[in-house]
Amino acid sequence: MAPFTHTLVLLLSCLGLAVAVPAASDLHPRAEGVVNQTTCNGKQYTYQKLAGYGLIASNARDSFGDTLGGYGSSIAIDRWRKLKNGTYVGRLYAIPDRGWNTQGTVNYQNRIHAFAISFTPSTSATATSPSPPNLYLTYESSTLLSDSTGNPTTGLEADPSGGLTIPTFPLLPAATYTGNGFGQPGSGGKRISIDAEGLVLAKDGSYWVSDEYGPYIYRFSKTGKLLNAIQPPPAFLPHRNGSISFSAASPPVYDPDRPLIPEDPESGRSNNQGLEGLTASPDRKTLYALLQSALINDGGPDNPNRRQSRLLEYDISNPSKPQYKREYVVTLPLWTDPTAKEGKQTKVAAQSELHYLGDGQFFILSRDSGGGRGQDSSTSIYRHIDVFDISSATDIKSAANDATEGSIASSKGVLEPGIKAAEYCSFLDFNVNSELARFGLHNGGEQDAGLLNEKWESIAVVPVDGKKGKDGKWFVFSISDNDFITQDGYLNGGAYRYKDESGFDLDNQALVFQVTLPKSADPLFG
Repeated sequence: MAPFTHTLVLLLSCLGLAVAVPAASDLHPRAEGVVNQTTCNGKQYTYQKLAGYGLIASNARDSFGDTLGGYGSSIAIDRWRKLKNGTYVGRLYAIPDRGWNTQGTVNYQNRIHAFAISFTPSTSATATSPSPPNLYLTYESSTLLSDSTGNPTTGLEADPSGGLTIPTFPLLPAATYTGNGFGQPGSGGKRISIDAEGLVLAKDGSYWVSDEYGPYIYRFSKTGKLLNAIQPPPAFLPHRNGSISFSAASPPVYDPDRPLIPEDPESGRSNNQGLEGLTASPDRKTLYALLQSALINDGGPDNPNRRQSRLLEYDISNPSKPQYKREYVVTLPLWTDPTAKEGKQTKVAAQSELHYLGDGQFFILSRDSGGGRGQDSSTSIYRHIDVFDISSATDIKSAANDATEGSIASSKGVLEPGIKAAEYCSFLDFNVNSELARFGLHNGGEQDAGLLNEKWESIAVVPVDGKKGKDGKWFVFSISDNDFITQDGYLNGGAYRYKDESGFDLDNQALVFQVTLPKSADPLFG
């Protein structure tokens, strides 16, 4: 496959079933055209069919010669339209997180990729006659991210103390590295550390990006230069030994045994559990960011206590001066891990993405971990796009709750009296084998190319009518994050070669579902 012009092929077919209780077993449609339905605060959602599947090879490369991996961390679609012949076209933007990091973090410059979409739906896919490819994403370009002075950003773990100070910005997470930051000769340096997990397209062509190290929200220009940064309330900022410590216990590949004491922060976000979800209202005047799981202050970092995730709301009518407006609690679902020791089986399905639907409702991608392609277990138990509603939830924004050690839940994850969390409604289950089989896919079973990857971390919603979705029918795209796992990897402009020690080549997989949303829905689109 050519490194600069490779094509992501997506097959599309009927959507799987969401269940209220996590389950990995095969489920069957209860009515024609319906895999599952749920009602959230009086609004009905219908999961119609798995509309497709696709993949991009694990060793595909971008225009800078680097492995094109991990870009399922967050996606956005614009320029979506339906041609007269029934084919859909558009552009997909995708953000990888921090580069290859299964054996330690590396000096990978963060970036945003763009792909051209061409999708022709298939209506004939069955388990005995799986659909051929019918959606293609052709790689177009990548925008490299830099700080306001033009210095590249990095995926390297942030320093255990301190950060980078740039005028008009808050203290920024930063990594001080030796050599070239890949364990090879170089002059060393210091760069802003970003573990990018959320992406929203602004109307002016700039990008909002949420991260896990800070956890911060950044805005970058259309050319990739940092414009401003949102520092969340003090309760979110990780502290060790009485001061801010942006480290996430993810040492660099060239110094894997670098000590960190204590390993877990004493307050603030847990390691690698920052602002994983990011979305906005369609008018781009309100921005929402959701923690992957609870703050240390609220029951983190251990299972099953880390359920109470905080949702932040910002007014971005003036994107240069975001205003913190409200804060809510989303109680994450639980799942049972059959591979865990007795007494340790109940775990939290941490969230990996957020998408605005209107009327106070959101899609949320909550999932388990440790099950799928390349994992010890091939079976995922809970991998859902669910719905939550904040209409009746308590606004917990206050000086006390947002203070450095401010808490809204006990160490066991029990909410304080008087706090009402968002209504949470189970909806769309990725793992329905009767649907996956339409594309030769499966959950559980053999470790082959048809087995779903472990990590699914993105949501994009586009109308089936190719216009405004007034009929309530929408496609939901989700792409997996393969963690750059390949045996033919390249980074640092192609100068750094690697083979992941797992021995696997994990293709970036993609699924497309078709759903019906409430007629009143006004989802983020574009």
